[in-house]
Amino acid sequence: MTASQTSTKTKGRRPGLRKWVLLWALVLLVGVAEMLFYTWCRVQCVRTGYLIAQESRRQHELTRFQNNLNIELARLKAPENISRVARDKLSLAMPEPQQMVVMP
Repeated sequence: MTASQTSTKTKGRRPGLRKWVLLWALVLLVGVAEMLFYTWCRVQCVRTGYLIAQESRRQHELTRFQNNLNIELARLKAPENISRVARDKLSLAMPEPQQMVVMP
């Protein structure tokens, strides 16, 4: 065989070889894209988990704060506390019988 015949035979095979190389490159590209997408999904999943945990802690703190406020409100509404504040801070006293007026 001469050199021109050899180059003709290899040129005849090149389109098929090129097709396979392009096909494998495309398969490889799709595989890499899938791996990147999977990694991105996992990162988003972990990030969302952290955000959920953070908000759960915040909700727990706010619930505890609300409970403390309810306890404080109950303490301030107690009749003993109201009479003490009226007596000590406002200088109020119980009315004398002659100061009372009964309405018919």
